[in-house]
Amino acid sequence: MKLKFLLICVMLAALLSCSRGAGVSRRQPLNVLLITVDTLRYDRIGFLDPRHARTPHLDGLAARSLVFTRAFAHNPVTLPSHANILTGATPLHHGVSDNTGFRLDGKFMTIPQTLRAQGYSTAAFIGAFPLDSRFGLDRGFDLYDDDLGSRSENDFLFVERPAAKVIAPAMAWIREQPGKWFAWVHLFDPHHPYRPPSPFREEYAADPYSGEVAYLDSQLGVLFDFLRAQGRMERTLIILTSDHGEALGEKGEDTHSYFAYNNTIHVPLFIHIPGRKPETFAGNVCHADIFPTLCDVLKMPAPPSLQGESLLAVMAAGKRGSPEIYFESLTPWLNRDWAPLRGMISGDTKFIDLPIQEVYDLAGDMNEERNLAGSVPVGRLQSDLQRLMDRLRNQQAAGRQSRLDPDEQRRLESLGYISESRSGPRKKRYTEQDDLKTLLPLQTRMLIAVQDFQRGDLAAAEGKMRQVIAASPGFVQAYDHLAYMQQKRGQSAAAIGVLEQGLERNPGNILLLTRLGIILALNGGWQRAIPILEQCVSQEDFDPDKFHYLGIAYFQGGEIDKALGSYARALEIDPKNALLLSHVGGARLARFDRDGGAADLKLAEEHFLEALKIDPALLSAGNGLGIAYRRGNRLDEALAAWRRTLAVKPDFAPVLLNLGITLLEAGRAGEALEHLQKYRAANYSRLPVGERRRIDGLIAEARARQN
Repeated sequence: MKLKFLLICVMLAALLSCSRGAGVSRRQPLNVLLITVDTLRYDRIGFLDPRHARTPHLDGLAARSLVFTRAFAHNPVTLPSHANILTGATPLHHGVSDNTGFRLDGKFMTIPQTLRAQGYSTAAFIGAFPLDSRFGLDRGFDLYDDDLGSRSENDFLFVERPAAKVIAPAMAWIREQPGKWFAWVHLFDPHHPYRPPSPFREEYAADPYSGEVAYLDSQLGVLFDFLRAQGRMERTLIILTSDHGEALGEKGEDTHSYFAYNNTIHVPLFIHIPGRKPETFAGNVCHADIFPTLCDVLKMPAPPSLQGESLLAVMAAGKRGSPEIYFESLTPWLNRDWAPLRGMISGDTKFIDLPIQEVYDLAGDMNEERNLAGSVPVGRLQSDLQRLMDRLRNQQAAGRQSRLDPDEQRRLESLGYISESRSGPRKKRYTEQDDLKTLLPLQTRMLIAVQDFQRGDLAAAEGKMRQVIAASPGFVQAYDHLAYMQQKRGQSAAAIGVLEQGLERNPGNILLLTRLGIILALNGGWQRAIPILEQCVSQEDFDPDKFHYLGIAYFQGGEIDKALGSYARALEIDPKNALLLSHVGGARLARFDRDGGAADLKLAEEHFLEALKIDPALLSAGNGLGIAYRRGNRLDEALAAWRRTLAVKPDFAPVLLNLGITLLEAGRAGEALEHLQKYRAANYSRLPVGERRRIDGLIAEARARQN
């Protein structure tokens, strides 16, 4: 009897040890699935607010999870928010505060690096360009699938792919994993512009944003059903959150990245821990808490750099160990030189530190309708915020450069792109006139100008953008947007003038310098483009576009070897850029023509083929492939390549001319005449006199041979 009792006690002890803490069995390690939904508002999940969208699959996950009803992002911007999640730290620590001009430094430990060191296979499946591998979030991943394609409607929209095309490769990868794995799935659908597919487009015609949310919920259903069918759902820790919300016109903000009200930084957060009962927690938590929570659940050592807290510990204590949560919105400061927005949440108090300060009591005012700054001790809140920032700040964080060193300044002065009598790049003191609330009409006018441009009202767009520049000379994005609009209208000289004006007022700004170098390179101004773009790549060596267009400028100047070197650097960063691959093919062809090396001809063909594999409609690659075949005396393959290109664009002038000349040389005068006449009909008026005579001579020769 005593032995039987002892055995029962041993069994009970074993069971208790398996279910202690997070309630997870130690017999089989958990997989980890991190789902981040870009731009998902807290109130668009039916479980949290049923008024807007039907989200049965998100609701089902929430019903099995720990649900945190007061979770906050530290930034209302995609790249910084994901850096916060993956490092378990704030932007004050890792230095990433905006989507552009920043790259996560390699010295900061991330979730995938930590899990891979514990034997996990790791993969990420990315929905949009702001998380492209060039920005540094790919470290620690065995696979970083950011294959988004190479085409966007225009520079004002991110390249993205819908949830179905993100989730499908994620499921394929998970299916092949024999051991424990970590997968990050990033879904971009709720981001502007809101274009849900059918039937959600029709069902949510009056609220397309909610339609996007309903669509992505349906695709999450596909993912969750797959995990169940694979027997993996109850062996997978699932963390779901959004990087930030969307203002949807509230507080005067249409989208996000401007203010930091709760419509953009209050986010959903669900954590499904197999074996642990669902629970709702109403205390304050934040994105930096996700990494330490994961370490706690998996019983892994936490990196010392983490600035968040384990949510299991927070729930057990009923409150945070360190009560303050830091947040910021620095995009307007970085790109316009408007007042920087920083703040903190502590208990029910939310403090926004701007020239016009704001204080809200979140206990009864989560919509931030009553500013209490006039009736509370704001000076104490400012001191508390400064102490918090001092504690979180890492002096070694590599942020965006805001000032040129003396050598860079002298070089740009010698190029004529900054004034010797320039003022400092940032104001030393910001007043109420610099407050984001005061300047909101300028932000709105810029966005309306972009909308005017997108619908074809170019004159209205340009007029509004010039008004913005006149009112705010430090508004760098306005110069950049206006120059882009003018470039698209074929007004390159005007675009260059706008950029030079912007650089006079914003000396050495990397965004404006890059745009200027690119426009010069695209319009034959390689002599001026080369030193500008060389300066740009020395300041930001993680942007493939800078290397790409520097290569174009070198190529125009006849420096083929330098062009290939610059293209190679761009390909290291962006290996699936079809246009870049086509330009490499063109440079290889040029070197073959110069040196006659067979290796260059072979490499030209390979790069053109790779470009067409990625983008079959890329005309320059189709034309280049035909030329490569022709150089190799592969006539039939050359003709076939050119004809495939004409199937995409029947009046594509370079191919019409190449076909006409090649067919004439091959003795097929009738076919040659047809293509040469099409070429002349489409291009004759634009040709210089000498080229007209040449084309007329070729057509006359084709007619003579035909007869």
